[in-house]
Amino acid sequence: MTRQALVVGASGIVGNTLARHLAGKGWKTYGLARRPPSGLQGVVPLAADLQDKASLRAALESLRPTHVFLATWLRQPTEAENIKVNSAMTRNLLDALSPTGSVRHVALVTGLKHYLGPFEAYGKGALPATPFREEQPRLNVENFYYAQEDELFAAAQRDGFGWSVHRPHTVIGYALGNAMNMGTTLAAYATICRETGRPFRFPGSAAQWNGLSDMTDARQLARHLEWAATTEAARDQAFNIVNGDIFRWNWMWPRLAGWFGLDPAPFDGERIPLEVQLADAAPIWAEIARKHGLVESDLSVVASAWHTDADLGRPIEVVTDMTKSRKLGFLDYQATDDSFFDLFARLRADRVIP
Repeated sequence: MTRQALVVGASGIVGNTLARHLAGKGWKTYGLARRPPSGLQGVVPLAADLQDKASLRAALESLRPTHVFLATWLRQPTEAENIKVNSAMTRNLLDALSPTGSVRHVALVTGLKHYLGPFEAYGKGALPATPFREEQPRLNVENFYYAQEDELFAAAQRDGFGWSVHRPHTVIGYALGNAMNMGTTLAAYATICRETGRPFRFPGSAAQWNGLSDMTDARQLARHLEWAATTEAARDQAFNIVNGDIFRWNWMWPRLAGWFGLDPAPFDGERIPLEVQLADAAPIWAEIARKHGLVESDLSVVASAWHTDADLGRPIEVVTDMTKSRKLGFLDYQATDDSFFDLFARLRADRVIP
């Protein structure tokens, strides 16, 4: 049977990269989003709202996907609302696909909040020891990732498809207007510092500055998603997925500064979040965009300071174990500094940054 992929969340960092990857590997690929991108070569755009059952039925009624990749969520004011909305979206999607009987595998992308807790309790309380491993139990807190998993498990039992859950660390990839986009946020911040003479100052915690960390390139995640969906030994498994290297931000920050021709400001241990540093930056970015002819003059579309602050402000180091995937045959590796540099180069080529 021809592999037909339905990528849900095709406008985001993960979904955009995955859809392009699968299409390039010869999959018949459909990219679903509320506002699906139309310029992805080999990807058929589908417009639907996961909260609207009628919209989903209309978009999916003629499809017979063999593999489904769910890489989207909607942020809500509280975790209780996150659970209600995001579990319903997962359930609506899987219910809409159920009558076709075509689905052989569903992959769900979540993240390290599985171990760190939701935003309301992020990095607080009793946390599992690092490096995080898949066999560590769920935290005793409400978490919409757990609710999404439970919907996936229930539908798999009902319909007989295989599943995989993928837990990346902070994802580096290309997507404008995305709610969780550290790479583009740091590129905008560095650009503002260079254009205004502001110090390029690490905005996070001393624990992050000095501790070990890792990240996930969206391209590495795309390869991992395809691997798990097509490898029998990976069926019905949850996996961590990171690049494979580890670093300290006190090493990475000067490297990022160097790409932009900046001298990094010394870090004195005081945390000054990007939301504070960029509070007055919207008109500055608009002028930079006008001056250099950039494609986006709205800083809120380019940068998501709140999410970068959450990641870089954590009070603990975060390291992720990849042994489970390695033992089953996934051996791909990606250097994280190159992930940033590749993204920055594309942002410059596309006139997102000067």
